[in-house]
Amino acid sequence: MILGIKIKNFLVFGGEGEMSLAAHPQIKKFYSNVAESGGFSVLKSACIYGANNVGKTCMLRAVAAVKAVLSDIDCAFPVNIFTGDPVCTLGISFTSGEGAYSYEFSYDTTREGDRERGFVSERFCRLSADGSGGVTQSEIFVRDTLSGRYFFEGDGELGALMELLSCSNIAIFTANDKKYPALARCRRILTSFAQSVEVLDMNNIPIDKTLAVLKNNLAIRERTVELIKLADLDIDDYIYSPAIARPASFHPQENIFALPDCPEDMYRLTSVHRGREVRSLTFDSTGTKKMVAIASYIIEALTEGKILVVDEMDSSLHFKLTRAIVSLFNNELNSAAQLIFTVHDATLLDCAKLFRRDQIWFASREGEEVKLRSLMSLSRPEARGDGDVLEHYKSGAFGSLPEPDLISVLLSEEEGSDEG
Repeated sequence: MILGIKIKNFLVFGGEGEMSLAAHPQIKKFYSNVAESGGFSVLKSACIYGANNVGKTCMLRAVAAVKAVLSDIDCAFPVNIFTGDPVCTLGISFTSGEGAYSYEFSYDTTREGDRERGFVSERFCRLSADGSGGVTQSEIFVRDTLSGRYFFEGDGELGALMELLSCSNIAIFTANDKKYPALARCRRILTSFAQSVEVLDMNNIPIDKTLAVLKNNLAIRERTVELIKLADLDIDDYIYSPAIARPASFHPQENIFALPDCPEDMYRLTSVHRGREVRSLTFDSTGTKKMVAIASYIIEALTEGKILVVDEMDSSLHFKLTRAIVSLFNNELNSAAQLIFTVHDATLLDCAKLFRRDQIWFASREGEEVKLRSLMSLSRPEARGDGDVLEHYKSGAFGSLPEPDLISVLLSEEEGSDEG
């Protein structure tokens, strides 16, 4: 599970941004929303609110970038264009098995010839709770070309090797881990964490996983179909029908899905309405199609204890369905899965029945700085109780909100027509 995310000079963030998913010890309410993992109390879910272009999606893109790096996948690192600093820093802390760890790297986008300078520093640490609410760090390895510091725990030879590694990739993929068992252990921890994370955009969801579940009748098929049926009260069943072929002249009305490896399969998704089979792609609503795509990810996360990171989770979904998905992760029966998402649906701002105050985060822009703060950390009186959080949010108490002056737009149109 993710304990925290750090970001600096990446996309809209010029300064540092940090999001903690460690449960605040002062909050005793809704302890079912907390899981014990790796010696820490971790939030099972967290949401980020805020106006457009204030950093919500950027935090999720930071998670996606860390996942790509730890999966040895090429990734772009867009730095903040206003700072003039070519180096961005991303970090993540997480629990794995009986332990907890943090990994951080800095990437220099300065070009030297035909390539960028690359990974100029990285640091991997073991974390432990100190019993008083704090966290102690024990370095496992450090490779820092900026400060000239190189270290590997208990292995001088590996520490010396760190200085010789290329900046084209991170240490676990640059050095020969078969020769160094200690480095191999680091690689297993970091890559295993990366494999446990799924990052999704609700406006372009990969359909491959749901296709595989339905087509191959995988173990989670029944629960996946049940979740799809809950999204559309008119659906009796949802199947993959190999007998249906793609029409020669057909084009999808909307691009909700990322194309699967075999596009033909997408057209064989079939919903059963009142006993009649229909091609889901042409008949079902946008919300139902999105639920079809994400349902397998939700069930897989809950079944296998994965981390699901979703941008715009409420896009095209009924508010009760979004709320139900959050409740699945917060449920006491869930002991390992985690949900992190951005959202605009203000009805979820419910500290009476759904969230603890440390699970709700607000992104806002203050002058040239982007800020990310939890409801728990806000010093305003409104943040200290579980009262009407929605009304306080609507009033702008937790960060500036857009105030579109549509009347002025209409008036300017009228003035323009009068002048003509």
